[in-house]
Amino acid sequence: MGGIVVPAEEVAERVPPPVAGGERESLRGHLEFHRATLLTKCAGLTGDQLRTRSSPPSTLSLLGLVRHMAEVERAWFRRTFAGEDLPLVWSPEGDFQGAYDAAEADAGEAFAAWRDEVAHARRIEAAAASLDETAWSPRWEAEVSLRAVMLHLIHDYARHNGHADLLREGVDGAVGV
Repeated sequence: MGGIVVPAEEVAERVPPPVAGGERESLRGHLEFHRATLLTKCAGLTGDQLRTRSSPPSTLSLLGLVRHMAEVERAWFRRTFAGEDLPLVWSPEGDFQGAYDAAEADAGEAFAAWRDEVAHARRIEAAAASLDETAWSPRWEAEVSLRAVMLHLIHDYARHNGHADLLREGVDGAVGV
């Protein structure tokens, strides 16, 4: 199922998050660092390698993580914070777990969707006047601030990047980044 999906030369250098400066720059820096980490963990692999599952019966794979994070980016930035009325990328029923099963998924399509959602999220974040802006979250049944959304995404990426470390090592023995 094809060659390398994310060529190593296509991966931007991971810029360490700032250790001083404003809150917004710090949150943005940490979020960008974690986005780049996930992309780095997938770089240089074929679609088949990206679909390699962790251990049965789990459907978790690097490609599943990319699909899941596209869903998370869309859900929090576009659907919740920007109030856009659109379904999740891969689950009209709103089942985030559905994205994890990437056995039949097209890797190029998954990365295109993830990149698209990240671009929308960056635009929405940049347009917000303040981290204190809020939007209603049906999931949390509360008003959530942009700050909370960004922190949630940082948490989700950090947690899943730990999974990505183990998945990548299982695929080709690569460690670190």
